[in-house]
Formats: sequence, C-alpha cells, structure tokens
Amino acid sequence: MIEFVLDGRSKVATYMQLVQQVRQALRVGLARPGDQLPKVRDVAQTLAINPNTVLKAYRELELEGLAEGRPGVGTFLVATLAGPSLDNQVELREELVAWLGRARAAGLGADDIRALIETTMRSNQPEMRT
Repeated sequence: MIEFVLDGRSKVATYMQLVQQVRQALRVGLARPGDQLPKVRDVAQTLAINPNTVLKAYRELELEGLAEGRPGVGTFLVATLAGPSLDNQVELREELVAWLGRARAAGLGADDIRALIETTMRSNQPEMRT
C-alpha cells in the first residue's frame, strides 16, 4: 500500500503531491491495478490534512483513468503507467539505492542529491528534459 509523504517546502499543491506519488508508484511497479489506495480518513489523519484534499487527489486520479471509487469499499487503482522497461527497473533501483548510500556517506544531503541528479539529467540526457 502507498504511504504518502508531503514536502512542506514544495510549491506543488498538497493534492497534486498525492497524485504524483500514485503516478510514480504506478510507473515503477510499486502499485498495480487492483491495489486499494489508503482510506481518505487514514491519509488525512496521518498527514494532518483536510480530508477534502485527499478526496480531490483521488478524484483527479479517477479523471485520469488511474483509479476508481467503489462506494462503501474504497478507491482502487485500475490502470498502470509502467512501461515495458519495468523488469529492468528492479536492478536499476538496487543500484540507485547503493549509489544513494555512497552519496550520503560522502556528505551529500537530500537537496544536494536532487540537484546533482537533476542537473546531470538536464546536461547529459536531452531526451529526458521535461
């Protein structure tokens, strides 16, 4: 099950942070069609946010065709964003986890790591620019 985390410093709206986390989980195979999203009340309590914010995120996922609300049961994922490269992602993720450990051991913080990854992607992978 997805465990949402909010970045209070982000300029991205809270509900969109939730949507983005579901999209990312679907893209890397951590969430799959048929999985149930956490209950609105539970997410709201855990993150100390208004339940309407969670509802807005879940409605957005429904509009995108990624989720489906089932009255009295909950919200379930109905589509995936994982591509054919999903099988390769397991090994790459393990390598990335090891690299992150080395980066932290070298004294880099989360912001330093993000900056390094983002600038490297922009400068070395023109097709990855967003």
